[in-house]
Amino acid sequence: MLDAAETLAREVKRRWQREEEQRRVHDPFPLPLCWQPAPAQLVDYAANVQRLPPGATPQLDLSGDMGSIAEVYQRIRSGRLVILGRAGSGKSIMLIRLVLDSLAAFTLPERVPMIFNLGSWDATAITLRDWLIGQLLRDHPHLARRAPGGPTLAAALVDADLILPILDGFDEIADGLRREALEAFNATSLPLVLTSRRDEYAEAVRGAGAPLNWAAGIELVDLTLDDLAAYLPRTARQAGRDDTVAVWDPVLKLLQATTCPASVNLTRVLSTPLMVVLARTMYSETPDRDPAELLDITRFPSAKSVEKHLLAGFVPTVYRPSVPDREAGGFRQRNWNPHHAERWLGYLAHQLVRHGQDRRDLAWWQIGDSLRRSTRIGTATLVSALCIAVSAWMTGLVAGQVNPEQILVEGAMMGLSAGLAFGAVYAAITAFGGTFQPTHVRLRLRRRHSVIARPPIQTFTVRFAVVLLGGFVMGVGSACATALVRARYWETPLASLEVIRATLINMLVFGLIFGLAAGLVFGLLAALEVPVDVSFVATPVSLLSANRATVSQQILILAPVLALTIAFGGRLVVDLLEGGVLGELRWDWPDAFLIGAAGGLGGALSYMFCFTAWGQWVILTRVWLPLTGRLPWNTVAFLEGAYERGVLRQTGAVYQFRHVRFQQHLSHSYCERRRRSRRTPVHSEG
Repeated sequence: MLDAAETLAREVKRRWQREEEQRRVHDPFPLPLCWQPAPAQLVDYAANVQRLPPGATPQLDLSGDMGSIAEVYQRIRSGRLVILGRAGSGKSIMLIRLVLDSLAAFTLPERVPMIFNLGSWDATAITLRDWLIGQLLRDHPHLARRAPGGPTLAAALVDADLILPILDGFDEIADGLRREALEAFNATSLPLVLTSRRDEYAEAVRGAGAPLNWAAGIELVDLTLDDLAAYLPRTARQAGRDDTVAVWDPVLKLLQATTCPASVNLTRVLSTPLMVVLARTMYSETPDRDPAELLDITRFPSAKSVEKHLLAGFVPTVYRPSVPDREAGGFRQRNWNPHHAERWLGYLAHQLVRHGQDRRDLAWWQIGDSLRRSTRIGTATLVSALCIAVSAWMTGLVAGQVNPEQILVEGAMMGLSAGLAFGAVYAAITAFGGTFQPTHVRLRLRRRHSVIARPPIQTFTVRFAVVLLGGFVMGVGSACATALVRARYWETPLASLEVIRATLINMLVFGLIFGLAAGLVFGLLAALEVPVDVSFVATPVSLLSANRATVSQQILILAPVLALTIAFGGRLVVDLLEGGVLGELRWDWPDAFLIGAAGGLGGALSYMFCFTAWGQWVILTRVWLPLTGRLPWNTVAFLEGAYERGVLRQTGAVYQFRHVRFQQHLSHSYCERRRRSRRTPVHSEG
């Protein structure tokens, strides 16, 4: 257990060091983040915070700056701290510094500080403990290994109080769920750090009737003009710039000397680190831009208009054609068209807004869910039909069937029937809220003794029961296809009682053959799965690559084993069912191997594309969305490029937009463009 905590601490430290470098926090130096004590009505009594007995005099010193945030936190005996601040005030950056400073002197059995984004938590649907475990498993797949005694390492670490939850974005929880979330926190004594915008947290406190139990609180204050004067001039370092004429000096002097409306507006805007970083990107790092335009009161009559300008200008600036190509994350960074990039990013941001909640996690396996359910069901039906049809055509040609027309018709009928069956299963899964999550396992024929996993019998039973239905519907589809082919070439009337009886018998027999074979093969395959190596680091690209490798291995095993199991298992099922009510049944070996080959290959391909997270990524995100112009063809390279440019950030296995305000701006801009395009009349020429 302690070894797992130590390994996790090293991984977390490495991850957030990289993220801090990616955000250029220390270039040229960190912006000064300071705070003041939070309002008294939003924090607990100091004696409660320090867990003192009655009559004791509390001593609680919360003074400090970003460089001493870990030291300040250590002074809080309860281990509970609320960090308040308005949007863009630097709360997330402070959390990263808290994690890194805490891990700099980390020794067991201290808690491992872990940052979790709260926007995805619904306190009415899942407990805090279970949600934390789920987030750990998503971002650190090796924690799916079993600890001595049964639970996963993720659950064992949480239960052993070896995780310090640092919960970012309390204000991003849906409006109606914040009070329940605060009450859930108050029902535990778990040490934690919580960030939120002040108004949203105050509203939740009023709704719950009390602030967070045993929690101290600080509130970030705005940057001052002195902070801007020290920081902004040192960010303008383009080659060839005349150092005697600093680009920011005239603007800063005017801000310090006058209180005209334009100066007041710009001073207010540049009081948060987010807006300072956006202004730096647009003006310090672009030779042909002059920040003096921000003081144009006609163009920017309000602080809101200045903010909108900075938000709108960020993407065109970082995607300007002068950005050189370089290797980034294994992908060659390319010059994407700024207009297209903004539209694609807007689409992604818009898809994160659902049910009145701005979700933060942009997961590659969920991008396809942005399509309507009917579209996804239709795509799955079409793809599975093609997989079965192509497999039937290939096996028919290899088997040397002499009638090409019959091969085409039989394959098409089998594909259509099986496609409709698979589409029905897919529709049932999605209708009940089922999603296709990325796998966090790999295949291994021999297990190491150090790997403690779920008992193989339990694993086999669960997978067998789940897959049995899918195999059965594929068998039903094959029986229907057989009836249609016989009606076409043997001229047997479909409406006759004899044909109907034979078709129903075939449905039952084929359903059992395919269902039992699929359940058996998938169950045995599940018994070979073990958690990923402890050295595996879950980033979006690495998780995608690991899923592609795992699915490829599964298909190489599934297709031949499933084909042979159908062929030989069919013989066994027919022998057991023959006679009695069903009468005489036939399962000739040539037909058995032909059906087994078509079913094995087609079933494996249909499973790969329609019922795995990687397959859904391929057919929806890599094909359908680019076909409709909503995403680029090379989506992986685009997302990695956005990360390298600072538009996105990585949090474990998912991306996030660099700030929720930026995400909201892109979403609103995307919606506005769609509305304008719908209102624009189309004129014919000539």
